Amino acid sequence: MMDNLRAAANHVVLKIILGLIVLSFVLTGVGNYLIGGSSDYAAKVNGQEISRAQLDDAVQNQRSRLQQQLGDQFAALAGSDGYMQQLRQQSLNNLIDVTLLEQYSKKLGVTVSDQQIKDAILATPQFQTNNQFDNAKYLQTIQGMGYTADNFAQLMKQQLVSQQLAQAYGESDFVLPIETKSMSELVLQERDVHTATFNASALAAKQQASDSELQAFYDQNKNMFVAPEEIKVSYIEMDAAAMQAKTQVTDADVSAYYDQHKSEFGQPERRRYSVIVAKDQADAQAIDAQLKAGADFADLAKTKSVDTLSGKKGGDLGWMEPETTLPEFKSANLTSKGQMSGVIKSDSGYFILRLDDIMPEQVKPLAEVHDGIVDKLKQEKALDAYYALQQKVSDAASNDNESLASAEQAAGTKASHTDFFTQQNVPAAINFKPVVQALFDGSLIGHDGTPGSNSDVITVDGDRAFVVRVDAHKAAGVKPFAEVKDQVTQLVKRQKAEDQSRVDAQKLLIALKEGKGDDALKAAGLSFGDVQKVQRTAQPSDFEQNVYALPQPQNGKPSYGISQDDRGNTVIIKLTAVNPGKLTDAEAAQFNQQLQQTSSNNTFDALLANLRHQAKVKFGSAAQNQ
Repeated sequence: MMDNLRAAANHVVLKIILGLIVLSFVLTGVGNYLIGGSSDYAAKVNGQEISRAQLDDAVQNQRSRLQQQLGDQFAALAGSDGYMQQLRQQSLNNLIDVTLLEQYSKKLGVTVSDQQIKDAILATPQFQTNNQFDNAKYLQTIQGMGYTADNFAQLMKQQLVSQQLAQAYGESDFVLPIETKSMSELVLQERDVHTATFNASALAAKQQASDSELQAFYDQNKNMFVAPEEIKVSYIEMDAAAMQAKTQVTDADVSAYYDQHKSEFGQPERRRYSVIVAKDQADAQAIDAQLKAGADFADLAKTKSVDTLSGKKGGDLGWMEPETTLPEFKSANLTSKGQMSGVIKSDSGYFILRLDDIMPEQVKPLAEVHDGIVDKLKQEKALDAYYALQQKVSDAASNDNESLASAEQAAGTKASHTDFFTQQNVPAAINFKPVVQALFDGSLIGHDGTPGSNSDVITVDGDRAFVVRVDAHKAAGVKPFAEVKDQVTQLVKRQKAEDQSRVDAQKLLIALKEGKGDDALKAAGLSFGDVQKVQRTAQPSDFEQNVYALPQPQNGKPSYGISQDDRGNTVIIKLTAVNPGKLTDAEAAQFNQQLQQTSSNNTFDALLANLRHQAKVKFGSAAQNQ
């Protein structure tokens, strides 16, 4: 099978159609997976070697994916030897698991053919456009995930093997109807609750706080009152796009560019070929003889060509430009429509070529490309002026480092000014990473926070650049007590209110459990609200967890508990009913399938754990960072 696919990958048409070339790469890569015999290995799994090269490739792929996911954060992680060794070990563990699964699948006779891998890739919706395999989308997608075609084929093979094993074990797992019913009733359970809320804000308004209490809270929680570093900035912006709008281009400029770059506006000669691919020289000569005797080229291509891709189209390969034409085609020296080559031998085998049509070289008229040339020349002139302005402003800013006055004169514009801002609320006009970094790295701030020097020219995305100057600076530090006294007062009163509400709630809870709740609620000025239906969620709140921690009501008597709402108020919970979840027959069948899938996954995980336990794994020198 592999030999046949590799032979197919050498067919003429697969060399021409880029969308199918990748399949030859994919299928070639699969055959080389987990092969290696060097003594410098990463590990041996039951005698099967994982080479250094395989491990290095796996680590590099993981690095690429993490880099794309984490960006600049990954640079800091990559600088840690411990982290990179951990990454290498994880990659090796994954390779060991894959090897164990492959060994076990072979033992069971579970195999994945190269055709299955090919079909799985072609059928993946993420690689399709209008329900057809799209090579460009395929390459872009897997490269975005950090894979080469070979690597992705290996991953696809691993997934197919795992799926077959999981399915094999999944067929032996089953869930009884009574288990489905019990589990659904529990998971989908709904509880009826009523709540009585202690309003912490209202209680806080009634609290008193002495100066000594406020000062003590401030002294113990100074980290709550830290003022971040603040700066006030002047800046000059240079924008190539804005300069382009003011740039003039004459008709003479356009004509000169057109005359000097006519190759940019032409369509080179194109030729259309058809091909018949034979399996050997004898078949090729026989086909050639039939063609010379008057047989129809397209009919023979459909019935005789071993290249089914072109054969289905009567041998048609479509239009080709000089740079995409194979050397063997050029060497055939076909010059007129309908001319055939005779038998040609190449690395791909034997084939017969026919020239179907010729489209002469064409050059678009100036009128058709005039506006495009204008835009191009404006952009080029604007960029030239933009870079010249950068240099001019840079020289002025460095020669007069006491202000931006000289830089303003060089730029022909006045500097813009900001109010004080922190690194967390940078004004949008200058909120670019290189600019923010220059402003807050301390290099532009003078001694004791005084204004320092002008920055160099800072370039950012979009052909823009800035020169900035820090006009004023406030260092980070703890705000003085007098400045935050009102805030401290609110916090102390709120804390007292929350403490009081928790104490009062505990007293009320005792009274409710003793059957004296009505009087206690009235004394507290509280009452239970309307019923609330509470269900479990994927990420339950503290309130939900407390509701489901309560015991079920017995003999018509509610259960009581204490919690907090999302505003920090203390809440008394009254649980009056527990309603088991209910499913329709269709929902029950789907739920049963989900339970069975979970059971299958657990079984498969147990299988892999057992394989690891029984395996003889020997680590080589390549397992460590070198």
